[in-house]
Parts: sequence; C-alpha cells; structure tokens
Amino acid sequence: MSQKAAFTEKKFIVTLIFVTSLFLMWGVLHSMSDVLNKHFQTVLKISIADSGLIQFSVFGAYFIMSIPAGIFMKKYGYKPGVILGLVLFAGGLFLFVPAANAHSFTFFRIALFIVGCGMATLETVAHPFAAALGDQRTSDLRINFSQTFNAVGTIIGPSLGAFFLFGGHQATVTDLTSVKTLYVAIGIVVLLIAVAFVFLKIPALTDPHLATDSDDPAALNIDVAPQKKLYQHSHFVWACVAQFFNVAAQAGTWAFFINYGTNVMHFTDLKAGYFMSLFMFMMLAGRIVGTSLMTVVAPNKLLTIFAAGNILMCIIVAQHLGWPSYIALLMINFFFSIMFPTIFSLGLKNLGSHTQQASSFIAMGVVGGALFPFIMGQIANHNVAQAYYLPIICYIVIFMFGYKFYKVKTS
Repeated sequence: MSQKAAFTEKKFIVTLIFVTSLFLMWGVLHSMSDVLNKHFQTVLKISIADSGLIQFSVFGAYFIMSIPAGIFMKKYGYKPGVILGLVLFAGGLFLFVPAANAHSFTFFRIALFIVGCGMATLETVAHPFAAALGDQRTSDLRINFSQTFNAVGTIIGPSLGAFFLFGGHQATVTDLTSVKTLYVAIGIVVLLIAVAFVFLKIPALTDPHLATDSDDPAALNIDVAPQKKLYQHSHFVWACVAQFFNVAAQAGTWAFFINYGTNVMHFTDLKAGYFMSLFMFMMLAGRIVGTSLMTVVAPNKLLTIFAAGNILMCIIVAQHLGWPSYIALLMINFFFSIMFPTIFSLGLKNLGSHTQQASSFIAMGVVGGALFPFIMGQIANHNVAQAYYLPIICYIVIFMFGYKFYKVKTS
C-alpha cells in the first residue's frame, strides 16, 4: 500500500520559499498593469480599447518567449532560468524611464514587452520547479500554495499603483514622474532577488515526473506510455487550450475592472483602484479555500465547479444591476483563483521527459491575455458591463476541460 505523499521535504523548504517569492512578484506587476491602463487613458489620452494593448504587449511576450525559455531551462536548469527571467524583468522595468521621458505609449509597450519576456521565463520555470520540489502526487498542492502568494502580490499591486498614480497630488498631475519612480523601485527589488538566487544553493532534484515505482506506478501517476509524443497526450493539448482561454478571461476581466468602477458604479479613479485590491483579495481567499478543498475534492472537479460559478457571475455582472453586479464582479476573482495553477498541474501529469517542454507550451497559452482585452475593449468603449458577456465563452472551455478533457490516456 502506498504511503501518503508529503507536501514537500525539509531539504526543499528554503528553495520553495524563494520560488514562491517569484509568484508573488509577478502578481504585483500583472495587477499593477491594470491600474496603468486607466492612468494611460488619462495621461496619454488613449481610448479604453487602445489601453488594452498594454495587455497585448505583456501577454504577447509569452507567445514569443515561452518556448525559448523552456529550451533554456532544459539545457541549463531551473536556477539559471530563474536568473535569466529576473534580469529580463528588471531590464524592462528600467526602460520605463526613457519611455516616460519620451511620453510615448509605443515606447512603454516595448518596455512592457520586455517585462513580459521576463514574466514568461519565470512562469515557464517556476511551475515545474515548484512541482519538482516533492512528490508528484502533491504537485497540485505545491503549485496552488505558491500561487496563493501570487494572489497576495495581486493585492499589493493595485494598492501601490493606486497610491502612486491616483493618490494625493498625483490625482491632478499629468506627467509620468510617478510611473518612473514606482517602476524603477520595483526594478531594483527584482535585481536584488536575482542576486539572492545566484547565491542560493539548491539541493539535487529528482524530477517526480521522471520517477518510477515498480511496485505501484499508478499511485505515483507515472506515464506508462513513455513512447508517446507530447502532442499525443490529449490532456496536455486541452490544458494548453484551457490555459489560453483562462488567461484571456483573466486579462479582460482585470483590464476593465477600474473602468467598470468609474463608468458603471461612478467611483473616482482612486476609489476604483482601491476596490481592485479587494478584488485581488477575493482571489487570495479563493486560493486559500480552493487549496484546502483540494485535499478532499479532486482538482478537476473543483475546477469544474469554479468555472460554472464564473459563468453565473459574468451573467450577473453584464446585467448592470448596481451593487449586486459589482459584488458578482468581485466574486469572479474568487472563482478564477485556482484555475491557472490547476490547469497547469493537470496538464503536466504523466508526461515524463516531456514535462519541461510541456511547461513551455502551457505557459505560451497565456498569449490569450494579449488578444482578449483588445476585443473586450471594443465593446467596453460603448458599454463596459456588457463586455463581460465575452468571458463566458472562456469559462465554458475551462468547464469542459475540468469535466472531461483533463483525463490522462495511457494508451
């Protein structure tokens, strides 16, 4: 009888803490870019639809960078992959200074693209890295645990952005000084984390996706058909599709959250920005609740339930019912919470030597976030509330993945 798998091992605790810090960090920057949307609409005089190009720049980088990042990780390992991602991340942040001096939206988008390349590299590396820090049977729990701190980062991001970009004297200032100050400060922190990783000693890893147990291979969920090519694993292919639509829904929902607050609820920019922190807190709450439920409910079943919840929430949001719709908008992030890490971990199951390459492709699915905000923005230009009908399509795909297409086929 197989022994119950531990969450991780003592020798991996310090490494897991450092890896988890990466999840927190890109959570801060992802959510802050949604505050940047509204700020650029005001300062650079761009439309709601055009501001969606911010997400296109960040998430589009995932499409370009995820495969090279996976190749780099496979050749050089997790630690060099993390350091590469951090250096790209910091380099993009420092480019905010010349972009602000030029008062150029195009230059900002170039800087954000490089930031996105750093994020893509980190996400490609960090998910299998966290999965490798223990038994494969608990990889879902470890990735969701790390993603919980990503949710903490998404709470910090809007608060920082609202304070620096909308708060106090900045509410009436039309230059980009606050943008330079904020992003350079974050860039310095990112570089310090990179230096810390250089000196971090990582214990020898035995990738759980490559391990075997001749007594009970089913217990470890090991690939019993290693001769299959990666694309022949249907659960992996569907994970890529589900992740594309998942991040599309996330990016669109986040990008126009503040616009919903100002246009529909008639909040000030500052108040809407602070409500975004509550919005992100709902994701943290969802991660905590979801990770706890995952010990008694199968991850795919929980994913299906949460996707159904968001279909209902989007319908309510689109009805323009005032506070009931706004509360439903907040609840979208609660139900969204477990989707990214759960799709990721379900897609990596039983892939053996294909695991690292598969991580690249699933991360590349994040390109959905590059396309969807611009499409939602076209509707939001006329009616922000009705734009929230569009993510329903995405959640139907995720529902089907959790209900049926997650299944691992061993022949």
